[in-house]
Amino acid sequence: MNVNVQFTVNGQLQRLSTDPRRTLLDVLREDLGLTGTKCGCGEGQCRACTVLLDGSPVRSCLTEITEVEGRKVESIEGLGRNGRLHPVQEAFIQEGAMQCGYCVPGMIVATVGLLRRNPKPTQTQILDALNGNLCRCCGYGNILKAVQRAVRSVAPAESATSSRTGNPK
Repeated sequence: MNVNVQFTVNGQLQRLSTDPRRTLLDVLREDLGLTGTKCGCGEGQCRACTVLLDGSPVRSCLTEITEVEGRKVESIEGLGRNGRLHPVQEAFIQEGAMQCGYCVPGMIVATVGLLRRNPKPTQTQILDALNGNLCRCCGYGNILKAVQRAVRSVAPAESATSSRTGNPK
């Protein structure tokens, strides 16, 4: 028996009737055509399927669709604005932090989640945030460099936004 689910994906309200046992990953890829979120293992071990759920990184392959009722989902496709890549996406490109690209969406989304919570993380905090995101091609050196570059590029932008709005950091 299907259930009706309503949630927001990348700023767009979604309503669908589906089997309650389906995962968020399946719905994103199969129903909404958002194939940037990858299915690496289907068991939550590789985190290639990471998306933000109400701002927190989750493994979409383990998230039942009923868990997203009334919530906000952000996938890799929703990070850029006005036809421009997100600064974290740019940093990954500039540092060559990808080869096959399969793990990259999950790594980028996890990094965005981290930087929204903590715009100036330590190396230990970066490693903790990416713990479990597996890369089999590139290795982690360039990924760490990309996150560090993103920290340098995102933090000034956040600071400028805070100054304009009068909000403290």
